[in-house]
Amino acid sequence: MDVKPVSGRREPPQIGLTTSVVRARHGAWDEESALLPMSYVSAVIRSGGWPVLLPPAPVEPGRVVAVLDGLVVTGGPDVDPARYGAAPHQETGRPRSERDTWEISLCQAALEADLPLLAICRGVQVLNVAQGGTLHQHLPEVVGHTDHRIAPGQMRTNKFTLRTGSLAAEVLGTDCAGLCHHHQAIDRVGKGLEPVGFAEDGTVEAVEMARKAFVLGVQWHPEDTPDDDRLFQALVEAADRCRVPRQNSSE
Repeated sequence: MDVKPVSGRREPPQIGLTTSVVRARHGAWDEESALLPMSYVSAVIRSGGWPVLLPPAPVEPGRVVAVLDGLVVTGGPDVDPARYGAAPHQETGRPRSERDTWEISLCQAALEADLPLLAICRGVQVLNVAQGGTLHQHLPEVVGHTDHRIAPGQMRTNKFTLRTGSLAAEVLGTDCAGLCHHHQAIDRVGKGLEPVGFAEDGTVEAVEMARKAFVLGVQWHPEDTPDDDRLFQALVEAADRCRVPRQNSSE
């Protein structure tokens, strides 16, 4: 894949990307692997950052955050409903407890350190749960249609409205569209988060957090639109602005 990084900056900001640990085949091998679609990595590189893959690991999340300049909590499977005090719906996927624990802890550490954070699809759900929020476990039962996930493995472009004056609207404008593949979404919004983006059916599609350097969560998949890297560019720019004060404060 030919990915040309944005030039003209000093050393690229280090952007952490959360990954799954799954069994995967490569060459003659079939083994547990840290897995992430290349689309996330490519979007960070094109936007002028340097990707750092973060599989679940027995490391203090605060130590991880301390060596990063920004964080992307990526898409993936359903969050365990036990994390927000709910019984599992019959359509909810099996729990990935190790990943849930890792990503919730990373979100909390990033917020505490005011590390620029972009949360995507599952990521925005993780962020919401990390802040004490809850999720709709099967969105078709709430909105009466399957437009947010028309079929497994198939994206659909949906339209969203972003609140005037929000960070999301500053980056994308008040009317935007994105590729969706999710059957869950935010129900009760977590502490400190503000819903700023909505689908035509009222589903919360974007949240952010005031008085933070950059905290933005989106329910769609911006990494899969390589002709529009505005969200990743905004994250990398925030990471570049914020890293000097953060590094100086730790010396």
